[in-house]
Amino acid sequence: MSKPVPEPVEPEQLVALATAVIKADRFPGLASIDGDQPRVRPVSPVRTDGFTVYVANLRAYHKTQEIAANPRVELCYLDEKHDQVRISGRAEIVDDRVILQEIWDANPLLRGYLGTIDNPMLIVYKIQPTQVRYMKEWALDYHEVPLDGSNPSK
Repeated sequence: MSKPVPEPVEPEQLVALATAVIKADRFPGLASIDGDQPRVRPVSPVRTDGFTVYVANLRAYHKTQEIAANPRVELCYLDEKHDQVRISGRAEIVDDRVILQEIWDANPLLRGYLGTIDNPMLIVYKIQPTQVRYMKEWALDYHEVPLDGSNPSK
């Protein structure tokens, strides 16, 4: 069997291609570190601004302790064509009441499950990207996506 030859990726398309993969995957995998053991679990982002992703969590979940000990995380998005986007970054707890209220108001599942924005179990992480990479299915090569959403130079 011969190796598949991926279509070329134009640098000016990277932001749009990466954004499309993110929009297509409702449940990306979130990787964190538990001591010396990586852990991955599906999450459902509650807000995405460009490549900055917000994830709601319950304080009782084990990933809360993992992120507190090491805030470096990675999200992996995969679309139906198996194109992928990996967002590496730092998770920080959101304490801005305006942002929390916007997230709360836009997410009926949070409201139905937790009842009030002041529920002490609620924690929202903002994953601030330090690197974004895009890969077409079978390409085996990642393309660096500009964090600012600009088109990279050729």
